[in-house]
Amino acid sequence: MDIRQITPRYYVAPQISPEDMSALREAGITRILCNRPDGEVPPSHQAAAIRSAAESAGLGFAEQPLTHQTMTPEVIAQNRALGVESGEVVLAYCASGTRSTIAWALGQAGEKDADEIIAAAKAGGYDLENLRGVLQQPFV
Repeated sequence: MDIRQITPRYYVAPQISPEDMSALREAGITRILCNRPDGEVPPSHQAAAIRSAAESAGLGFAEQPLTHQTMTPEVIAQNRALGVESGEVVLAYCASGTRSTIAWALGQAGEKDADEIIAAAKAGGYDLENLRGVLQQPFV
């Protein structure tokens, strides 16, 4: 499992497994945000399986499948509500963590300086420099 911190309360990761829930809870995660469409993974790793494992471990679970094509202002606002605005310590996951990081960054655009957003993503291992122009103005 590869958990990467973006902010003190927002983390991202590549695909997680049902077996990861105890470790996630021990790491302080309180809510899982699935950003990966079910069509990308086998049934054992689809949202229903992860939800069941998360809830059994006492973790909250939310689902907002994302593709680069579906990252509209409305979807990003919903993703932000399910993640950053939830008041919980969130782990958002997708295939590599990149989509979850981009969604977080777009949700912060206009509220945080683009340099700050890019630096937070970079500290987590994601290079969003190519999004600088988009991140310099509100997206949602």
